[in-house]
Amino acid sequence: MKQRPMNDLIGRWVRPEIQGLCAYQVPDAGGLIKLDAMENPYTWPEDLRRQWLELLDGVDVNRYPDPQARALKQRLTKAMDIPAGAGLLLGNGSDELIMMLALTLTGPDRTVLSVDPGFVMYRMIATFAGMAYQGVPLKADDFSLDVPAVLEAIDRHQPAVVYLAWPNNPTGNLFAEADVRRIIEAAPGLVVVDEAYAPFTDSSFMSEVGCYPNLLVMRTLSKMGLAGLRLGLLAGPGPWLAEIDKTRLPYNINVLTQVSAEFALRHEDVFNRQTRLIRQERARLFEALEGMPGVRAFPSEANFILARMPAARADGIHAALKSAGVLVKNLHGAHPLLADCLRITVGRPEENQAFLQALADLL
Repeated sequence: MKQRPMNDLIGRWVRPEIQGLCAYQVPDAGGLIKLDAMENPYTWPEDLRRQWLELLDGVDVNRYPDPQARALKQRLTKAMDIPAGAGLLLGNGSDELIMMLALTLTGPDRTVLSVDPGFVMYRMIATFAGMAYQGVPLKADDFSLDVPAVLEAIDRHQPAVVYLAWPNNPTGNLFAEADVRRIIEAAPGLVVVDEAYAPFTDSSFMSEVGCYPNLLVMRTLSKMGLAGLRLGLLAGPGPWLAEIDKTRLPYNINVLTQVSAEFALRHEDVFNRQTRLIRQERARLFEALEGMPGVRAFPSEANFILARMPAARADGIHAALKSAGVLVKNLHGAHPLLADCLRITVGRPEENQAFLQALADLL
């Protein structure tokens, strides 16, 4: 039987937009100080870990999990100060929620709008779902919103959804609240305020849920210290979430995640203490970076700091840091506004010090 070449089959059946993409890459961090992925660097205290394992010992996995994750939703509503009467939808990380939004809203000539540089999954998932993506550049000097440009793009493209990461990834800054409100009021479709880094800032739009008919607030438990559980949440008006829920795969939040996250949120004070330590280290790391020759650090309300290295040296510094045992994120080449930039996750004090010493030796 004659076999057709594999490339011919792929070329015929895989959408051209997908063929043109590169899969999301996660570098191997084995043996390295890992400051590249905005994770909480602190593990659970031993007594808490022991209680958790005792709880898991009584969990059966032969049955499907609660499809609505009701106990977990109740705990999240309290922990996240979600307004009474608001709807709540859970996802396997915020990525799945973004996918569910795309599947709900996709259609001929539908557009996703956000700002660039921003969270890459807004663009990637729009492409997966066959939607157009429109990115509006941030201001080059401080990565703030170019509000007239955003409003003009909204008027021209009439996006089905606007995503605003608040604070923004990868720049770390918090857009002016008044500017975000102007965008919510101008948008013809949904506006999703992505508060992935809520533990590291005192600002939030969560209390505004229900005040605007088109506002949804998205969060994740990854940054607070539960990245391995993969749990995201979307809060907003019930009628909107009822429609989006139709695209959710059955039993998308597994029983181990449900039980573990609900347990962790009962001990929220542990994670709050860790968050305070990260905020303190963020301030120390920023001050140290600002004092290094040729380096510009950008103010951050997240658990990472974006820093511009001396001209044309980001690639070399990134490689040299890795050789010295420290892995950070190289953003040079990811977007014109990120030229010469590295993104450094705030780690434990000794990890941050190792990074600072390694960087100082290279400058």
